[in-house]
Amino acid sequence: MDTVLEFIGNISWWMWLLIFLAIVVIRDVFVQKAHTISHNFPIVGHLRYMLESIGPEMRQYFVANNREELPFNRIERGWIYASAKHENNYEGFGTDRDIYAHQHIFVNNAMMPFKVDKNHPNAIDKSFLPCAKVIGAYNKRKKPYRPASVINVSAMSFGSLSAKAVESLNKGVKIAGAYHNTGEGGLSPYHSNGGDVIFHFGTGYFGVRDKDGNFSMEKLVELVNNNPFVRAIEIKLSQGAKPGKGGVLPGKKITQEIANIRHVEVGKDVLSPPNHSAFSNVQEMVDFIENIAQQTGLPVGIKAAIGKLEQWEELAQIMKTTKKGPDFITVDGGEGGTGAAPPSFADHVSLPWVYGFSDLYKLFQKHDLTERIVFIGSGKLGFPAKAAMAFAMGADCINVAREAMMSIGCIQAQICHTNRCPSGVATQNKWLQSGINVPLKSERLAQYFKTFRKEFIEITHAAGYEHPCQFKMSDIDVNVDDHNLSKELDRTYYYNKTIVPFKGMQDLKNCKHLGGKNT
Repeated sequence: MDTVLEFIGNISWWMWLLIFLAIVVIRDVFVQKAHTISHNFPIVGHLRYMLESIGPEMRQYFVANNREELPFNRIERGWIYASAKHENNYEGFGTDRDIYAHQHIFVNNAMMPFKVDKNHPNAIDKSFLPCAKVIGAYNKRKKPYRPASVINVSAMSFGSLSAKAVESLNKGVKIAGAYHNTGEGGLSPYHSNGGDVIFHFGTGYFGVRDKDGNFSMEKLVELVNNNPFVRAIEIKLSQGAKPGKGGVLPGKKITQEIANIRHVEVGKDVLSPPNHSAFSNVQEMVDFIENIAQQTGLPVGIKAAIGKLEQWEELAQIMKTTKKGPDFITVDGGEGGTGAAPPSFADHVSLPWVYGFSDLYKLFQKHDLTERIVFIGSGKLGFPAKAAMAFAMGADCINVAREAMMSIGCIQAQICHTNRCPSGVATQNKWLQSGINVPLKSERLAQYFKTFRKEFIEITHAAGYEHPCQFKMSDIDVNVDDHNLSKELDRTYYYNKTIVPFKGMQDLKNCKHLGGKNT
C-alpha cells in the first residue's frame, strides 16, 4: 500500500491531466452513444456544446447591436433598467432606431400641448394615471374596481417565478398603486403583501380545485372572503405563449408549499388540460362567469390569445341579448410570454397583439359592447409609445410580465424553463433566488411603473390630451408596407375606437372605486 501511495504521490500534475483526458477519450469513444460529435472528435467535441450553450449570452453582449435582439433589444432593456433604478433613461444625439422600418410607431403631437394647471392631479403627482373605466360598473357588481394604475403586473404564478420575485412584485405594486395578477398557480403568501390582486385561474383550477381537480366554488368564495385585497377574478381561456395547449407541472418541482397553495399532491405530476371542465361552450362560460360574480361580488373577466372569431361572435351575441358576460377581457399577444412552450406554439399559434386586439375590438364594437367592457392589453406593451398605440386602438389598461421581471433583475437569459435562471427571478433554486433583495427590487418595480406613467402622461399631453383614453386612431401613425409609407391606425386596421367617457383627472381621483378603496 505504501508503494502505491508513493507512486501516486510521484505523479506530476501534467500526468494527472493526461490521465483525465484519456478517461474522457475512452468515455467519448467507447461508452457514450448519444453524441456523434463527441464520439468522432473526443475532447474537442465538448467545446462545441459549451460554445453552443453560451451562444445567446455571447450574441447578446458582443455580437448583436442595440436594436437587433428579440424579444427585447438592448435599448428597451436599458430603458427599463434605468427607469427602475431612477437613473438617466434619456438618449443623446437623436434616435438610432430605423424610423422608416415596418411597424414603427409615430405619435402625432399637437401644436399646443395640454396645459397642466397648478391644482391638477398631475401637478401634484406626475405619475397619477388611473384607468378611465370602472371594472364591473356596467354589470353592477357588488364590488366594482377602478385600477389606480394603467400599467399593472401580468399573470405570472408562484412556481413559474420564485418566492422572492413574487414578493418583490407584490410589494412593488403596493408602492406604485397598481395591481398584481396571480397567474394560474394560486394565491400564495407572496401575493399577500398589501398590493391589489387579480386572482387568475386556468384549466387546472389551482388554489380553487377539489380533490378530483375540478373547480370548487366553495374554495373560491372562501379565498375571496379571506383575502379582501383580491379585487377581481380572471378566467384564463388561453395565453399567448401556448394557446390551446395544456401543461404538466413535474412532480419533482412540487414542494409541500406549492402543493398547499395549488391544492395538489407533493411529488405527483399535475396536468393542466387544454379545456375547462367547468364549462364546455360559450353559453356555459357566461353562466359560469355570472355565478362567480354573484357568489363573490367581484368583477369577473376572461383572458385569451386571439385566433378564430366564431366563438367570440357567439359571446358578443349572448352579451348583447342577455346583458350579461365578462366585465373585462385581457387580450394576450401571440408574441409569447413567460410561459414555457414548444416553438411551434410560441412562434405560430394565435395572432400578435395588434392583429388579435384589432380583430376582437372591431367585433365587439359592431355589437355596441365596447363601452361596457374594460379591455386590457398584454404583449410587449410596457413602453410609453407602444402603450399610446394600444390606448388609441381601444385598450383601457395594460399588463406587463417580462418588463416587470426585468425591472427586478431579469437579464433575458431565456432559460426560464430550465429552473437555472441566473437572476433568481424564474427559478425555485434557493441559492439563485437568495440574491434578490426584496425591499430594493420592490422599489425598482414601483419606480419603473411610476416612470412609465410619467412619460406616458407626457406623451399624452404632447398630443393635446389629458388622459390616454382620449387617444384616437388617427393620433398614431405606423409604417405599414414595403415602401415605408405610414398610415394612421384607423386606415391601417379599418375601424375607429369608441370614445371613452372622461370628465377629467380630478373626477378619476375622486372616484369612490379607485384602487378598490370603497369595497
